[in-house]
Amino acid sequence: MPAPDMALVVDGIEKSFGDVKALRGVSFSVPRGSVLGVLGPNGAGKTTTVNVLSTLLRPDAGTAVVAGHDVVADPAGVRRSIMMTGQYAALDESLTARENLVLFGRLMGLPKRDAKARAHELLAQFDLLDAGDRKVSGYSGGMRRRVDIACGLVTRPEVIFLDEPTTGLDPRSRQGVWSLVSTLKQEDITILLTTQYLEEADLLSDNIVVIDKGTVVAEGTADELKARTGGSYCEVVPVRLDDLPRVRQLLAGMSHTRMVESGSDRVAIPAPDGARTLTEVLRRIDVAGIELADIALRRPSLDDVFLALTGRPRETADAAGPVDGVRS
Repeated sequence: MPAPDMALVVDGIEKSFGDVKALRGVSFSVPRGSVLGVLGPNGAGKTTTVNVLSTLLRPDAGTAVVAGHDVVADPAGVRRSIMMTGQYAALDESLTARENLVLFGRLMGLPKRDAKARAHELLAQFDLLDAGDRKVSGYSGGMRRRVDIACGLVTRPEVIFLDEPTTGLDPRSRQGVWSLVSTLKQEDITILLTTQYLEEADLLSDNIVVIDKGTVVAEGTADELKARTGGSYCEVVPVRLDDLPRVRQLLAGMSHTRMVESGSDRVAIPAPDGARTLTEVLRRIDVAGIELADIALRRPSLDDVFLALTGRPRETADAAGPVDGVRS
């Protein structure tokens, strides 16, 4: 029996499509009222996981409990408890935003008067009152996404699945969706967010699961995952490229460090002592009379984590296409 404070409990989920194993024993849990970010390259198994948890796919093995309902034994209970938004807004573009919301309300069993009242509330909450009576076909991508999410909130869900909700949106629209996620979290709604935007997971998630080739390869907070790459580092960029060998020599002389990166125009070393390491590096560079273009204390990004865990940078992973021919 899953703990009552857990909104999602996934244990050993497996799913194959013919000879292709899309999920290979995926396990994780999500406390109620929190946001779980699920990261992974194309074909990793993110969307397959969401489809299993939302009862769109039946798992071949393992168990999954969503809001207290088993996805196999009680799929109807799961569907009553969740809301799902995919990568593209599922709206009737011939209708206005208000009409879409009323339609969803009626489909969810609300009386006509209650459906209209709830539609008005959601239009106000999502800052869509001025555009609420315009057809959705004339909306921007960000506005469509807001209406799409609003439709899923006509009746309050316990768990929301946001499957790459900001795909194809401009930066301003993406920030609008981020604001909505923060608002939903404040309402104690559990959110599972799949994304390829690492800064999105970093900003919104309480915990992060990294999936690669159908299996969970890492789990933890953003800070915990970043710490796996070696913690903070000090990056030095000399004005003259000819000074790089001398910089390397000076920094290699710091006995408690090792060189972690030596790019075409910069050198980086671990900074286990944070600002003290930076101060010592700056002192050595200053004594040597080397002019710097930049020096900074930096923390690993989730991009660094992604590279360390999957063996390829996010850009390469995203461009690589589906793993084993399966779209995630």
